[in-house]
Amino acid sequence: MRGSVLLRIVLILIAVSPAIAFAQTDEIQVYDAEIAAPGVFNLTWHNNFTPSGPTVAAQPGGVIPNHSLNGVPEWAYGVAPWFEAGLYLPLYTVMGNGAVLFNGFKLRTLFVEPNAADQTFIYGINFEFSNNTMHWDSHRYTGEIRPIIGWHLGALDFIVNPIVDNDYEGVGKLDFAPESRLAWNVSKTWAFAAEEYDDLGPLQHFYGHDAQSHQLFSVIDYRGATLTVEAGLGFGLSAGSDHRVLKLILSRDLNKPRD
Repeated sequence: MRGSVLLRIVLILIAVSPAIAFAQTDEIQVYDAEIAAPGVFNLTWHNNFTPSGPTVAAQPGGVIPNHSLNGVPEWAYGVAPWFEAGLYLPLYTVMGNGAVLFNGFKLRTLFVEPNAADQTFIYGINFEFSNNTMHWDSHRYTGEIRPIIGWHLGALDFIVNPIVDNDYEGVGKLDFAPESRLAWNVSKTWAFAAEEYDDLGPLQHFYGHDAQSHQLFSVIDYRGATLTVEAGLGFGLSAGSDHRVLKLILSRDLNKPRD
């Protein structure tokens, strides 16, 4: 099938179609350079549900966004004050018709400025390697390069993740998908934020606006003693975006830091 000229043409047409340009994702989160303390195992459970989205998959046999639930448990370990390693497994989808799909797994290495929560200027970089099933992504292997840049300005946080997604097809095919977050910390426990998630397309030639994905999320965060909760509602700002998306992220440490 990969060698079929007709199939290649169909995949190209689907990929650039404004109505279905948005790719599914298991994680909707702006990284803030905070990591698990050395010796700590952390579990973060990502879930996002699309109550209103495209009713056609982005590729033949792929996930249909409308009424789908995508998610993954993220297992992380604090290796050093500046390094966290992570495993996303299992990546899953519950389709609108009730079918449950396994989408693959991801490995993550995150390098950051130590004690980022206490710094005015924060920075870091995250690398991910994904092994995908074909219904999730037309590329078996993909990767992510996620720089992290941000500022803590009193009660306000401004963070940018200028992500580059890699399909291993050359520098020009790298996909630019920046994310940003502006948050107001009401207290040490509660915060309200606006987050934007974009996908502009390959570096060699960005998509037209209607084929790009632009989503704006209204987010509320709760940081308890043992549990962190992040919930949000996203609105599509372009034809290439899911119309509405709900996200819920639960996180907690599974053990105490080592002495």
